[in-house]
Amino acid sequence: MRQLGIGELARRVGMRPSALRYYESVGLLPSAERAGGPTGPRVYPVATVRRIALIKMAQRAGFTLAEIRALLDADAQRGATRQWRALAESKLPELDRFIRQTRMLRDAVADCLACGCMNFDRCALLAEDGPGPDRPEPGRPGAGPLRE
Repeated sequence: MRQLGIGELARRVGMRPSALRYYESVGLLPSAERAGGPTGPRVYPVATVRRIALIKMAQRAGFTLAEIRALLDADAQRGATRQWRALAESKLPELDRFIRQTRMLRDAVADCLACGCMNFDRCALLAEDGPGPDRPEPGRPGAGPLRE
């Protein structure tokens, strides 16, 4: 079975060796073998690359390290599919909220670019009390509230 030293594994997955050691310490990665005895360098099976890809994907989806560890632990047991489904279903509303908030931020940035005033002190988009003598009227460039 082909194995990777911790440095090579770190390069392949785009992480620091210290992060891999941390993942190992919190149970996300199985304990590394030691090449050449107990004081030798850490080595991991090549399959660890795939496991780390799964961990990274789950992190991007908003799963906590504890949730990811539970999923990985369950994978070796019966019922892993049920556990994954339950966790994924509970995560979907959180992801939907994140998507809505991100879209609002994207729209706010687009509105600011469309405004063109480039003056944060006088921009109608940022005014709490709406348009005024030094702020554009509704329907004119630079006018319009930030969406919520």
